[in-house]
Amino acid sequence: MSHKAILHIFSTYNNVLMTATDLTGAETIAKVSGGMVVKGSDAGGQFAAARAAERIAEMLSEKEFNQVIVKYRGAGGNRSHSAPGATAAIRALTRAGVSITRIEDVTPIPTDGTKKKGGRRGRRV
Repeated sequence: MSHKAILHIFSTYNNVLMTATDLTGAETIAKVSGGMVVKGSDAGGQFAAARAAERIAEMLSEKEFNQVIVKYRGAGGNRSHSAPGATAAIRALTRAGVSITRIEDVTPIPTDGTKKKGGRRGRRV
């Protein structure tokens, strides 16, 4: 019998937050952030994301979850939709032996959006 969990990855340039829930999303199984595994301003980097993914993979294996649906979310808005931590975390999960069944991007994208930085003539270099 295979146990499936949903892994929510919220990746910004300042931190990486990972929350594992059951299939309904109501009950939290495990939580890890980038600040829990590294110190200082590196909490949003790729190394912190990989370390956090390794730790959450251990927690999931202790609770006998072997399959994961990954839903990653970037900062959203008019900035870049994926911070560098999300891809590093997914790579580290597969290296840790977790079977990933599906990967979804759930970054909120505005329909009208906000005004981009730079003004009417754009950013002059």
